[in-house]
Amino acid sequence: MPVPSRPHAEFFAALAPLRERLAAADDALLRTQVAIAQVPAPTGDEGERAALLRQRFEAIGLHDVRVDEAGNVIGRRPGRRAVAPVAVCAHLDTVFSRAIPHVVRCHGVRYEGPSITDNSRGLAVMLAIAEAMGDPSLAPERPVDFVGTTGEEGNGDLRGAKHFFARAPERHSAMIAVDGAGDQRIIHRALGARRYRVSFDGPGGHSWSAFGAPNAIHAAAGATARLAAIPLSREPRTTLSVGRIGGGTSVNAIPDQAWLELDVRSTGTRALDRMETEVHRAISAAVDDENARRARDTRALTAHVTRIGDRQGGETDAAHPLVEAASAFTRLSGRDPELAVASTDANVPIGLGIPAIAIGAGGRGGDAHAPTEWFENVDGPRGVARALAIVLYAAQSPAG
Repeated sequence: MPVPSRPHAEFFAALAPLRERLAAADDALLRTQVAIAQVPAPTGDEGERAALLRQRFEAIGLHDVRVDEAGNVIGRRPGRRAVAPVAVCAHLDTVFSRAIPHVVRCHGVRYEGPSITDNSRGLAVMLAIAEAMGDPSLAPERPVDFVGTTGEEGNGDLRGAKHFFARAPERHSAMIAVDGAGDQRIIHRALGARRYRVSFDGPGGHSWSAFGAPNAIHAAAGATARLAAIPLSREPRTTLSVGRIGGGTSVNAIPDQAWLELDVRSTGTRALDRMETEVHRAISAAVDDENARRARDTRALTAHVTRIGDRQGGETDAAHPLVEAASAFTRLSGRDPELAVASTDANVPIGLGIPAIAIGAGGRGGDAHAPTEWFENVDGPRGVARALAIVLYAAQSPAG
């Protein structure tokens, strides 16, 4: 395991008293995490959880606390110098509807409930970092913006992060996204993703008397089969998945409408461009197949492809000081750093050329995006201390 540089080691050692204070406050952090998880925040409906976060931001003394037009909750710790700020982000939204009971149950060391890890853990740890930085002795060189973002999950398409960085009055020097559990991974490569909704429209009719009219669901099913058969690149790694499909009104009616939604991901932008062409080709072929079977004098079926999500890829170089510092503090915490690729709020600044990473917030979690999602506070304070060290180091860096 490589030895961290002396400046990293000295910086981390100087934080020992603060790490002890964070460890002593671990129970309070867990209570905050549970409280956040019990507030519903489906993508596009994050207002209730945003209100809770805003209240907490104000209570710990952040400056200029506000909610922007995208629903992001923003607060700042001022820096000693008027230089480009650092952003620390944790997303507010979850994949769970309000209809699902938002109750967290404790089973021994395990906490179980919707969003207990993704991303109630990230929000709670962001709050702990923001509160710790209220200590005058920790006043950073750079201002630090703490942001609870909206629209990170599903079809939210990173809406909150896109809005925040597009409207920020100052270009940020760095960004750290705090997302979920864990204390080893450092996501420095942004996984590009494009999402599409395909709508099929036909004449419809009775399943017997109108038989021969093109069937929108048959076309959607044929398109799905064609999409699944598209050859996928291994380098750069590329994936395609049809995640939702629907249509029709009755078992004895030829459906006049159908739809499907698909997700395409790749570590290469050119691969995404190629896949977009392949998607359109597959849809067109499926429509042609269905229309070729239709009876004479029936209206042809049509399809429309809409891009409903676009997450830009890219990377913060592994040799960048932000990634090197994150790796060093991971080692100094007694863990081996794992450089990784994923799709997170960090995609947005990376796409804008701003150094950015996403990290876990300590502890262990599982069953993400399921009602049985769980969190275990195994060495939780270690992950909190690592996250704090990374943020403080970025905020003290004269070069960003």
